Amino acid sequence: MAKELKELTPRSVDYSQWYQDLVLKADLAESSAVRGCMVIKPYGYAIWEKMQRVLDDMFKETGHVNAYFPLFIPKSFLSREADHVEGFAKECAVVTHYRLKTNPEGGVVVDPEARLEEELIVRPTSETIIWNTYKNWIQSYRDLPILCNQWANVVRWEMRTRLFLRTAEFLWQEGHTAHATREEAEEEAVRMLHVYERFARDYMAMPVVTGVKSANERFAGAVDTYTIEALMQDGKALQSGTSHFLGQNFAKAFDVTFASKEGNQEYVWATSWGVSTRLMGALIMSHSDDNGLVLPPKLAPYQVVIVPIYKGEEQLAAVSARVEEIVAGLKARGISVKYDDSDNKKPGWKFAEYELKGVPVRLTLGARDLEQGTIEVARRDTLTKETIALDGVVDHVADLLDKIQSNIYQKALDYRTTHTITVDSYEEFKEKIELGGFILAHWDGTPETEERIKAETKATIRCIPLEGDKTSGVCMVTGKPSAQRVLFARAY
Repeated sequence: MAKELKELTPRSVDYSQWYQDLVLKADLAESSAVRGCMVIKPYGYAIWEKMQRVLDDMFKETGHVNAYFPLFIPKSFLSREADHVEGFAKECAVVTHYRLKTNPEGGVVVDPEARLEEELIVRPTSETIIWNTYKNWIQSYRDLPILCNQWANVVRWEMRTRLFLRTAEFLWQEGHTAHATREEAEEEAVRMLHVYERFARDYMAMPVVTGVKSANERFAGAVDTYTIEALMQDGKALQSGTSHFLGQNFAKAFDVTFASKEGNQEYVWATSWGVSTRLMGALIMSHSDDNGLVLPPKLAPYQVVIVPIYKGEEQLAAVSARVEEIVAGLKARGISVKYDDSDNKKPGWKFAEYELKGVPVRLTLGARDLEQGTIEVARRDTLTKETIALDGVVDHVADLLDKIQSNIYQKALDYRTTHTITVDSYEEFKEKIELGGFILAHWDGTPETEERIKAETKATIRCIPLEGDKTSGVCMVTGKPSAQRVLFARAY
């Protein structure tokens, strides 16, 4: 049984299959009966809940409040912002009827008499419905800023799907804020970008590059799109969160104005920002190995699992009594712990299962350990074990969890550093992009050059970095002036 649990396709053989195997065998998610949609299983949802809880607290610390807006959007709303509708038109699911009727031949059919006067779009994102609502909320500068977030599901019709990374329906949060000035809105967009950066670093243990998207890659309807870009273990980039400065585009589309302090009628300035269950894919691909998940302790559903080794009820009772003390001590330190004393699985099976599921620390305690006053401690990140004094186990585990969190981050950062290179010629670029990783190179700022690079190499501009080398140069393709190096990669 233990061997069966660990049968994952090695990353070096087929990275895509390894990912699929891991999502399924670690009980994170599975495909549903609805094509392109997924079922997030309890263990996977527990990780997402931890992400949600942390992010929600971070949003509220920055002054945001939660609200909820309709799932359905009138079709005419999407038509009001030209770039927005063009960006999402091909991904929209459309509701045309509101009733079914019994089919004389069996089952049900759509009632042709129940056609909607105006079709409804199942939300691909909520800017339009929210800005139509904000029109009723905003009259004066005193009503600003509005700092709203919603936790919701969205639908973007996808033909080629992959669990967590790209599904027709996914879960996310989307912030939508309204401001009196351009400066406030731009500050908000950048502030939320750095909230995402901090969450990725401090909780996901995932280093990211922050930057602004090129015009070709920005969100439909945005003036500027800011992004956090992460590098996965196969050398591909994953856009992991975005924050958009929307200017006055949606305010103008929905005629949302306010009376300024000077008494003038002005259009409102806007932002939107979001992360989704795609973060689950990022978490898996940033850290996991051929043995299964590797989870940063801050996001693990349980940070410690304790497995007893015993013969007979008497030994189990003695071990369990000591374990109760350990569990109480760990919980008092805010550490989540599971004691697995189930008698229908052998210890070896349990070891394999919790290794597969990425539990950061495993404690093993048996009758002999009780006699000797020791306990075995196993680390998931390094797959190492040590025997320590039983009396100091709570302090040791608390310290160890911090070390594991730091080690996982450092390993991912070292990987990114090793796989980030600088090139000056297009020939070298075409050679190096085949090896994967991030490439920093000069670009002349034109969409034509960007499209050519994408067509010839399948690499895209992930972002124009906000930090790092700002030295000007010449475009590797055209030789025209370049303000700074930009970040290229092949991406998911």
